[in-house]
Amino acid sequence: MNTAKEVIEIMEAMADERQRDNLMRFFKTGKGEYGEGDQFLGIKVPQTRAVVKRAKGLPLDEAATLLCSQWHEVRLCGFLILVDRFEALAKKRIVDTDAAIDGRDRIVCLYLVNAHRANNWDLVDLSAPKIIGHWLMLPSRLGDMNYKLSILDNLSDSDNLWLQRISIVSTWKTSQMGDASFCLRQAERHLHHPHDLMHKAVGWMLREMGKRVSTDLLRDFLDRHAHEMPRTALRYALEHFNADERRHYMEM
Repeated sequence: MNTAKEVIEIMEAMADERQRDNLMRFFKTGKGEYGEGDQFLGIKVPQTRAVVKRAKGLPLDEAATLLCSQWHEVRLCGFLILVDRFEALAKKRIVDTDAAIDGRDRIVCLYLVNAHRANNWDLVDLSAPKIIGHWLMLPSRLGDMNYKLSILDNLSDSDNLWLQRISIVSTWKTSQMGDASFCLRQAERHLHHPHDLMHKAVGWMLREMGKRVSTDLLRDFLDRHAHEMPRTALRYALEHFNADERRHYMEM
């Protein structure tokens, strides 16, 4: 497959009406819900990943066309193609080469321009850590670390829920790679966010940071902030603590 049109035709032929109804309920597409108005074909993620494998030769500008689709699964396909391309350019043997750096930077720019199209939690969670999160830890010509921090901060300052989620969920990868600073910075910025989806994301990322980097850093964060954290965020952050520690922080 060499064009977005081919990909879309194949995915539209895979449509499943019963599965579509299930997915539209699951992803809260009703009036007033967080996914209001989103349209689904009814394709499961493994099926979409199979299409991604067949579209390995798709040019980046054609992948960008997929990101503009009305169909949720087609947009997911486009984001997963960007993930595959980015990961291929982040392999250890080429990670520092000019071609790899330029290629990753191009993908990051394309992702950021289209980030608002990742308009549900699955689109964010399956793409942001592996593109934005990984890029934060790799060489780039787009700017220094202050520039990278400004990218995350601008996302977190947005009034768009999904851009805000990108800013915190991207830190999953930075924590996996041993750096707690991005997670701690974004968790503090979103500490009083009003939406339950962000409470879950903040708690989840804090838990992963504690697991991957330092439980002591997590404890320090909780010592300072447990009293003001939303209960959902706190519960998620505490999942791997023993019962006594969970009780101690929940009672704060």
